[in-house]
Amino acid sequence: MFKEFKEFAMRGNVVDMAVGIIIGAAFGTIVKSLVADVIMPPVGLLLGGVDFADLFVTLKEGAAAGPYATLAAAQEAGAVVISYGVFFNAVLSFIIVAFAVFLLIRSLNKMKREEEAEPEAAPTTKECGHCFSSISIKATRCPNCTSELG
Repeated sequence: MFKEFKEFAMRGNVVDMAVGIIIGAAFGTIVKSLVADVIMPPVGLLLGGVDFADLFVTLKEGAAAGPYATLAAAQEAGAVVISYGVFFNAVLSFIIVAFAVFLLIRSLNKMKREEEAEPEAAPTTKECGHCFSSISIKATRCPNCTSELG
C-alpha cells in the first residue's frame, strides 16, 4: 500500500498540483496584503478616513454596552456583529486574484497557440502559364504542353 501511495504521490500531475496550491496560497497572502495595506487605505482616506475592516453592524450588544469604535472592540465585548467591511475586503481580494489568474491563463493559452501554429509549408507545385496544369515547382518545362517556364 505504501508503494502504491508513493507512486501516486510522485506522479507528475499530483506534484504539479501541490506546487500550484502552495504558490496559490502564497499569492493569496500577497494579494490580501495588497488589498488591506495598499489599496484600501487610500480608498478609505478618499471616503473620509473610513477603515473598511472596521465597518460592521451590531446585531446584539455584548457584555460591555456599545457603541463600539472598532470591530475588534465589539468582538472583544462579545457583541454579535455583521462585519461587512471585512467581507468587502475579501471580495476585492477575490476579484484581484481572479483577474491575475485570468491574465496568467490568457498568456499561457496565447503561448500554447503560438507553439501549436505550424508555419505554412512551402508550395511543391505551380501552375503552367500556358496549359494551366499543375506541375512540380522545380520544373523548367511543362511536361504536358512542353512550354518553357520562366
